[in-house]
Amino acid sequence: MSNLSVKEMISAGVHFGHQSKYWNPKMRPYIFTTYNKLHIINLDKSVEHFKLAISYIEKLSKNNAKILFVGTKRAARDIISEHAKNAGMPYVNNRWLGGMLTNFDTVKKSIQKLEGLKKHLEASKILDNMSKKETLTIKKQITKLEKNLDGIKDLEKLPDALFVIDTRYEKIAIQEANKLNIPVIAVVDSNNSFDGVDFMIPGNDDSMSSIKLFVSEVSKTIKSNKTSVTSAKTENQSPQGKKSLKKKQVIEVSSKSEKKDAVSKKTEND
Repeated sequence: MSNLSVKEMISAGVHFGHQSKYWNPKMRPYIFTTYNKLHIINLDKSVEHFKLAISYIEKLSKNNAKILFVGTKRAARDIISEHAKNAGMPYVNNRWLGGMLTNFDTVKKSIQKLEGLKKHLEASKILDNMSKKETLTIKKQITKLEKNLDGIKDLEKLPDALFVIDTRYEKIAIQEANKLNIPVIAVVDSNNSFDGVDFMIPGNDDSMSSIKLFVSEVSKTIKSNKTSVTSAKTENQSPQGKKSLKKKQVIEVSSKSEKKDAVSKKTEND
């Protein structure tokens, strides 16, 4: 299991939250202190919640599940695409199209249209039977569709879970996942809400170094567990749509004893 340390999180700036005046009161249990009007996130809680999230991701990966990486803000785009591709996972890093999950059949038709346009363009190059104007029009259509669909072009069914950077920025994605009973794993900053999130990780969702730390670790975990599963040819079915693995891991505790109880209950459930 991937175990990020407090030291690694400090180096990546995970502890830096937002200005205290912009905070979300629901994040109170995860804030360590305020320094120069800036909230400092409690990294002990971040480590605790990351372990819970990564444990769940391992279970999904061992069942060959598809985890959709979602991060469309500028700081996350390149990181999301790079590490999702590395793990062989689908991703959305440009814009979340309304209905991407709840109207998935229509999205699949758009993907089919994209593939059709590409084939048509390639055929026209060979046959040399298309005008420059027609070629330009098709290229523009392909570019537009690729911008929003390239990361999910190989997604044949709804994902088994979402891994999200910035819950406020991706609130529509989370709402759609909730409607379809798809588990959500997310990095949640001090100014954001974890409503609708099943496995929250308190942390800086603005810094590229912080985003990269979490996304790269999730990617490595998926890749390592997928490899072992493929070689073993597991007979386990994908857990898509099932809540049996899904446990509410937003643990709000105020004392060490409560924390121990919460963790022990999680262990028993697993």
